[in-house]
Amino acid sequence: MALSEVYWDHQIPLPKLAPVQAKVTVALVALLCFINSYDGEFVFDDSEAIVNNKDLKPTTPLNNIWSNDFWGSNLSSNSSHKSYRPLTVLTFRLNYLLAGGLHPVGFHVLNIILHAVISSLMIDVFAILIGGLAYDVKGRILNYAPKTSLLAALFFATHPVHTESVAGIVGRADLLCALFFQLSFLTYCKAFNRGSDRDDRFSVRWVVVSLLLCAAAMLCKEQGITVLGVNAAFDVLLICNVNVYELSQRLLLRKIPLNMSEILRMGLLTRLALMSLGGLLMLYTRWRIMGTGPPAFTEVDNPASFAENIFLRMVNYNYYYSLNAWLLLCPWWLCFDWSMGCVPLIKSATDWRMVWLLLLWCFLIGLISQALCSQDSQRRRTLTLGLVLLVVPFLPACNIFFRVGFVIAERVLYLSSAGYCLLLAYSVGHCCCHWSKYRKLLCVSVLSLLCVYVARCALRSHQWRSEQSLFTSALSVCPFNAKVHYNVGKNLADRGNSTAAIAYYREAVRLHPTYVHAMNNLGNILKERNELIEAEQLLSKAVSIQHDFAAAWMNLGIVQNSLQKFEEAEQSYWNAIRFRKKYPDCYYNLGRLYADLNRHVDALNAWRNATVLKPDHSLAWNNMVILLDNTGNLGQAELIGREALKLLPNDHTIMFSLANVLGKSQKYKESEGFFLHALRINPNAASCHGNLAVLYHRWGKLELAKKHYELSLQLDPEAPGTRDNYNMLRRKLDQLKRPTP
Repeated sequence: MALSEVYWDHQIPLPKLAPVQAKVTVALVALLCFINSYDGEFVFDDSEAIVNNKDLKPTTPLNNIWSNDFWGSNLSSNSSHKSYRPLTVLTFRLNYLLAGGLHPVGFHVLNIILHAVISSLMIDVFAILIGGLAYDVKGRILNYAPKTSLLAALFFATHPVHTESVAGIVGRADLLCALFFQLSFLTYCKAFNRGSDRDDRFSVRWVVVSLLLCAAAMLCKEQGITVLGVNAAFDVLLICNVNVYELSQRLLLRKIPLNMSEILRMGLLTRLALMSLGGLLMLYTRWRIMGTGPPAFTEVDNPASFAENIFLRMVNYNYYYSLNAWLLLCPWWLCFDWSMGCVPLIKSATDWRMVWLLLLWCFLIGLISQALCSQDSQRRRTLTLGLVLLVVPFLPACNIFFRVGFVIAERVLYLSSAGYCLLLAYSVGHCCCHWSKYRKLLCVSVLSLLCVYVARCALRSHQWRSEQSLFTSALSVCPFNAKVHYNVGKNLADRGNSTAAIAYYREAVRLHPTYVHAMNNLGNILKERNELIEAEQLLSKAVSIQHDFAAAWMNLGIVQNSLQKFEEAEQSYWNAIRFRKKYPDCYYNLGRLYADLNRHVDALNAWRNATVLKPDHSLAWNNMVILLDNTGNLGQAELIGREALKLLPNDHTIMFSLANVLGKSQKYKESEGFFLHALRINPNAASCHGNLAVLYHRWGKLELAKKHYELSLQLDPEAPGTRDNYNMLRRKLDQLKRPTP
């Protein structure tokens, strides 16, 4: 391949390192940026994608990952987000197996290592995009811009916008996608004959391998298919050395006939046809897998896409693009979620934020004009390929082809940032070459920028270590984001600080008056604090806004039951079950309602349904045993208790209830065994000691009864009935000690 020398590369303020040294350096810098997130928790989306994802567990058939989405839901479900990433889920499952469970350290460490590997490989990618393809006698790619490619890779390794992808475990999808993206591109480069005098020869085999790696990238995240666009641009600009500006002039003005024979001779159309067919096949397969229908997003997910005015819709899309560009230029204001008021819509052409759109397009037009019209062929190719690497991976997130389920997502910039880093490194080299008298100042500026990037990565990755720090950090970035307040409130509630949680939930509802999840959680806390009237009002409003909100219907039923509105409560429970067919907790609460109404058969049926849907539902099993015990059905209670213990062999509450049943049936030895087993599991259970004492009392083992009465009273001096039974036993023991007259 004919190449132009990169004259400005030696001006870059970096030492020239051997290829291996350069890659090791970049990898170590990448590790330095994110190493403090290695022992973080599962945070934010990790809960749904990993902690609650049944596809990770060894008991789930491995084939399930090929029919379920990223979150473990069936792709055919209406509630599925249609995110098909089976290879990513497979790596999660491997993490689970190797760690022997859900231990986040292994998940985080693999993410950090992947980022280090990707950053190192970026040196090869940048070297080819800047200098083209040329090989030494051993077949290794010659790097005509070692300092520029190293600097660009350092920028990529340290860019703070990558924190979400690296420190957030669900970012594994972006990391794996980027890795296979790189491998697909580098493999495509291998398709061309090394060092041959004939530039028209290429290997179909390597093109096919590149397509397979593209498919792998797509199976990690949908964005992976965009590598075909980058490969095509690389082929046109570097392999075929096509001058895009000159080509467009020929086509538009028709002054000089286009010589197609040269392009045909080089096999460009054949390669483009192969990639087009491969890409169409991938898209068609993906479409069939997701059920030939797009995911259903709401206005909350992406409000701009629901704007009726097309002009305002386009304006807001472009405003989103400018914000993404700003995150690349100044990655200081980072947030885990940018929805629900974080980015207010532009509703008129007089909005001052229109300035950002104008700045973005002025900058892009200037850059495009340089990429197309520059007299320097090296500059034309580098700028064009940098723009391609910046824009093409971002296309799936731009709302042009289909509606996306977010406003801004830092994760989608992981690949696009590579294009930005390439353009930034090229600009540094260009400035060093043309402003040599300011070279020291430029050197200090570059080193300062890298240090700021590293420090910002370290700070941001530390914030991603826990949900508390992550959610709290977003309050200063997006104070009007209802979801931020909701998540802060939820985290506080999970940690037992319900008073503070109420304030954040109220603020979330104030900022977003139709935020049903905040209403549901706030209603739950108020229910626990016995503020039942307001809880009922909130939950009633939630189900009126979202009629199929099953959890809110169930919670409303619980509140109505507490208010003794039994008929309304029963209807609320059945509404919840209607909208969520498999809802064991709702059946459990319905059983409690029936038990309060002395509808014993209905209660037993409801609890039985709960155990069928969730065999380890301890409370449902235990309530069945207790109800049958209280109604005198000791034989059936014993059968249910034994059945429950087969499924839950270490459940001390069921052992306790079954032991009571056996004691009443005068099966003292078996009853004693279950009581003692329950105490081995939970030795500080005052009620268990007290009931065991009653058993011994009935059995005639009075000294043992005295011992356990005393243990029970030590643990709970106010235990109902225990002191009376103890006093009765002491009187009996005193009588036995008196001499017979």
